[in-house]
Amino acid sequence: MTQDHTAGPTAAPENPAPWRPSRTVAVVLAGGTGTRLGLGIPKQLLKIAGKPIIEHTLAVFEAAPEIDEIVVLMATGHVADAQQIVDKAGFRKVTKVIEGGDTRNATTRIALDAVGEGDCNILFHDAVRPLVSGRIVRECVNALWTYSAVDVAIPSADTIVQVDEDDCITDIPVRSSLRRGQTPQAFRSGTIREAYRLAEGDPHFAATDDCGVVLRYLPGTPIKVIDGSDENIKVTHPVDVHLADKLFQLAAAQAPRVTDERSYTEELTGRTIVVFGGSYGIGHDLAELARRYGAQVFPFSRSSTGTHVERAEDVEAALKTAFEATGRIDHVVVTAGILEKGALAEMDQDTMDRVLQVNFVGPVIVARQSLPYLQQTKGQLLLYTSSSYTRGRARYALYSSTKAALVNLTQALSDEWAEFGVRVNCINPERTATPMRTKAFGEEPEHTLLAAETVAQSSLDVLISDLTGQVIDVRRAPGEVPAQPGPARAERDASLADAG
Repeated sequence: MTQDHTAGPTAAPENPAPWRPSRTVAVVLAGGTGTRLGLGIPKQLLKIAGKPIIEHTLAVFEAAPEIDEIVVLMATGHVADAQQIVDKAGFRKVTKVIEGGDTRNATTRIALDAVGEGDCNILFHDAVRPLVSGRIVRECVNALWTYSAVDVAIPSADTIVQVDEDDCITDIPVRSSLRRGQTPQAFRSGTIREAYRLAEGDPHFAATDDCGVVLRYLPGTPIKVIDGSDENIKVTHPVDVHLADKLFQLAAAQAPRVTDERSYTEELTGRTIVVFGGSYGIGHDLAELARRYGAQVFPFSRSSTGTHVERAEDVEAALKTAFEATGRIDHVVVTAGILEKGALAEMDQDTMDRVLQVNFVGPVIVARQSLPYLQQTKGQLLLYTSSSYTRGRARYALYSSTKAALVNLTQALSDEWAEFGVRVNCINPERTATPMRTKAFGEEPEHTLLAAETVAQSSLDVLISDLTGQVIDVRRAPGEVPAQPGPARAERDASLADAG
C-alpha cells in the first residue's frame, strides 16, 4: 500500500488549522493471548526483569510528562489481572482498564469509544513493547502539533525480498526507502476517528495497524515517521523474552545521575547506610563518598570489626548497632566477597566452604536480617556480581557460580519485596582495580581496569534511584585509568586483602 504525496515526505499541510488538544491519551493495547509463546497466560502478563511486561510498558507512559491519561485494552478474561497490576503499582494516570476486541482494529474502535469525544492526542502502543523510551513518546506528541498522524519506525538492516505464492522472489525493493514499523502510532483524534468511519463502509476492510487505516482511507493525509529504536522490540516469540530481559539489564547500565553535588547532599543527608565489606576497595570508597554527601555510614568487615557476613549473629549485631545509633537504616550494601582460583577438583573442602559461605550464604543472611529495617524506610539492598556471572570461567568456577546466584537473588527479592516498597539491585562492574583482584591476578595494566571509585559513584547513583530488580553494568570510560592510592593506603589495602 502506498500513499501519493504531492509534497515531500516530511511536508505538512499548507496553512493547517491550529491544533488545540484538550489532553493526550496513551492507549495501551494488551489484547494478545501468548499463543506463539506457548503460554497459558497472555504474553503481556509474563514477567521480565522482575515485573509483568505490561507493568514496564505502563511505567513509561506514567512517567512521561507529555501523557495525561492512560487507557488499557486487555485480553478477554484478564481485565482483573491488569487492574491488579495497575493498582499495585500505583499508576495514577490509568483511568480505564477494559476488555479489547477480537482483532486489532476492533480493539482500536473500542478504545476510541473509551477515550470519548473532544479533540485530543491519542497514542496507540503495543503492551508487549516494554522498552519504548520516553524520547520516542515525547517526539510522537511533539510531532502532532504539525502532523495529524505519526508513526515510529527504524531503518531496515536487512534486504527485504518480495515473493509469490511459490516463495520465489518477484521483487527486491530498495532498502534505503524501507523502514520497520514500531509503536506508538499517534493521531489527532479527529483524524483516526474519520479514518475508521470511512473504513466501516468497506466490506473488504483489513489493516494490520492504525497508520494503515489512515493511509488507505485518508490518502491525502501525511503520516510523519519519527525514529524508533532497536531496543523497542515486540515480545512475540520465545527468544524475544530472553532478548527483552537482557535489554532491560543493558538499559539500566547507566544509573540515573543527579545534576550536581548539591543534589547528592540533598538526597543523602540524614540517611543511614550499612556497608558489609566496607574496609577496602569498592566498599571503602562507597562509604567515604556517602559520608562526604552527609550520609551516616556504618562499615563492617571481618578485618576491621570482626563481622563475618556468613554468621547471622554478626550481621544482626551490625544492623542493630547502626539502627540504635541513628534510628533508621535506609540502605544496606554487601561488597564482601572472596576470590579463590583453582580447579574445582583440586580445591580443598575448607576453601570451597569459605567461598560458598562468604559469596552467597552471606548475602542471603544479610538480606533476611535487613528486611525489617528496610521496610520501615522503603530502602534498598545493593549486591554485587561479576562479569563472569554470564559465563562460568575455568579455575574459578565457584566464584562465577556464586556471582550468578546473586543475580537471581536480586531479581527474585525485588519481586518478593515489591509489596514492602523495598528495592533490590545488583552492580556488575567491569574488571576493577581492587586489592582482592590484585591478590588473585597480580599486577595488571592500569588502562585495562576500572577504578574502584567509579564503581562506588555508580553504586551511590543506584542507591538514590528508583531502580529495582536491575543488574547495572559499570564500564570503564575510554581512557580512564584507576586512581593510584597513596603508600599508606596501598599498604593497608594489601594487608586487608590478605586478611580476607
